[in-house]
Amino acid sequence: MRLSLLDRSRTRIGLPDAEALTGSVERAVAVERLGYDRFWVAEHHAVPGIASGAPAVLLAAVGAATSTIRFGSGGVMLPNHQPLVVAEQFLTLAALHPGRVDLGVGRSLGFTAPVRAALRHDVDAPDTFEQDLLELRDLLDGSADVTARPAVAGGVPMALLATGRGVPIAARLGLPLVVGGPMLRSDAGLESLGAYRRDYRPSALAPDPHVTVSLDVLVADDDEAARTLALPEAWAMARSRREGQFPPLEPIEAIRAQPWPDQVRRRIDDHLAGVVAGSPATVRAALDDLRRRTGADELLASSSTHDRDALARSDALLRDVVA
Repeated sequence: MRLSLLDRSRTRIGLPDAEALTGSVERAVAVERLGYDRFWVAEHHAVPGIASGAPAVLLAAVGAATSTIRFGSGGVMLPNHQPLVVAEQFLTLAALHPGRVDLGVGRSLGFTAPVRAALRHDVDAPDTFEQDLLELRDLLDGSADVTARPAVAGGVPMALLATGRGVPIAARLGLPLVVGGPMLRSDAGLESLGAYRRDYRPSALAPDPHVTVSLDVLVADDDEAARTLALPEAWAMARSRREGQFPPLEPIEAIRAQPWPDQVRRRIDDHLAGVVAGSPATVRAALDDLRRRTGADELLASSSTHDRDALARSDALLRDVVA
């Protein structure tokens, strides 16, 4: 199973947003040395806990700081952009860093109603996502009516970040598939992966189906220490559901010193139930089971925690586990 990393440029309480971005670049350099296959960044707009709203800009910095690791987006939210503009951005990256750039595309809209309004989303507009994907694919491989520049031999590989209804689109268009969350834990989700492989229509850049599973993975010396590392993200998720804002990461000690209403505690427990966190042996067993159930070709780890040193060690331990 290939091993990749999704870094969402998580902000930390009391620190400037810029520190989250430089931390993403530094993490890319570190996991390249560890032998990871890919490094992906995200697109989130006007979210206090995430500094990454412009994937192509951040990826330019990642590409300049690294030399061998593939890098890309997990993902660009296509409803926020014109396909030609996305194609131009990623063809530019591919021209500067040949053979290293991937474009992951999703359809998620803004986190809140004001953000969706700022992005000019019309709730009554027709759904053109599949047509936009086709247009983007043609622009990237040079077969569209308009030629996106710079021209890049071989184009840019594209993958689709999908929930249940997006899986058949990936099969029809011959796109690698990235899935996570509830799809990995339900019978219906696993059945949809089988349908994706069965119905897959080969494309020029992706002749065979490819499934990447995305989930939070944290590794430490023992299970308790790893679950503790997962607490800041779980706390942020619980607060976002209670307050409508996804906040910066807080230190573990500060989280434990605050009141934990029953509803917050339940939400934290629910989040932790979907995280793979433990010793190397525990994580290896969990990933072996995940691969058996999903047939995954690639793991996209999306882990985060407040302590950057502990996160770096988790990244190193995970590389050993998958290797």
